[in-house]
Amino acid sequence: MAGGVSINKKIVVGLIAGVIVLSLAAAMVSGQAGGEKASAGEAIGVIYVEGIITGTRAEGSIFGTGVASGPSLMKQLREAGEDDSIKAVLLRINSPGGSAAASQEVGNEIDKLRKQGKVVVASMGDTAASGGYWIAAKADKIIADPATMTGSIGVIMETQNMQELFDKIGITPQTIKSGPHKDMGSPNRPLTDEERAIMQQMVDDIYQQFVDVVAEGRKMKREKVLELADGRIFTGRQAKEHGLVDELGNYYDAIKLTGELAGIKGEPVIREFGYNSPFEMFLSGVRLQAFPGSDFLGLSPGEVGAFRELLKIQPLF
Repeated sequence: MAGGVSINKKIVVGLIAGVIVLSLAAAMVSGQAGGEKASAGEAIGVIYVEGIITGTRAEGSIFGTGVASGPSLMKQLREAGEDDSIKAVLLRINSPGGSAAASQEVGNEIDKLRKQGKVVVASMGDTAASGGYWIAAKADKIIADPATMTGSIGVIMETQNMQELFDKIGITPQTIKSGPHKDMGSPNRPLTDEERAIMQQMVDDIYQQFVDVVAEGRKMKREKVLELADGRIFTGRQAKEHGLVDELGNYYDAIKLTGELAGIKGEPVIREFGYNSPFEMFLSGVRLQAFPGSDFLGLSPGEVGAFRELLKIQPLF
């Protein structure tokens, strides 16, 4: 067993050495890049909202977890706000939505960023729906591809009633609870009429908050938003016709628009937020999917922490 740990550590050290070489090479290439750039203090920060929006700290990895972490996005927005070289922020959104609370938290940070005088533009990729649109609606301008799937302004809450299935396979759940609604939504039994009403009130409350965000962000009459907020999705072109987006175009069109709105002269400097080093991405994915709750390849938490600090250098990508 000890020999196995030693071999694993050698593998990790070799991996780290390779990542350092690649990262330093990327830094050298980046530093040698030419072209007419805008002056210092006129950069655009790009923040990616990719995957299902959650309130957890877990982020995407090279294994493709497909998570847009609310806490991570808030941190990136704050970093952009505190960076004097960032004059504007472009939110590149590819998300079907997710947690309403996490979307709301990210949206509130966008409000703070705009109050600092920084322009915020949302660029929609494949999808920017539900919570993804909630975040986009907080931007100064929204640009989408004609074929982007967006909208889905609404709220959904689901539960499963598996009582009949449990009866068929001979499972009899036993529940001890402090109040009549403590197990509301449990798959062990159907909802009561009273519980269904309680959950509907919750959905309606969050829905009204969503409508308020869209009405304020898009400067639309609430009645008009309500006509569109029935949960349907729109193409980017349809969304523009309804006033849900401002312009049609791709990522580079959005960069151009962001620079113009921010008054940046010349080609803007682009700074991408949120990228971890390749080793951090690898380590995150392995720990989340392969060895939850265990040490990575026999390394102690202190050793893992030391490697993380060591690799906080120029991102590879």
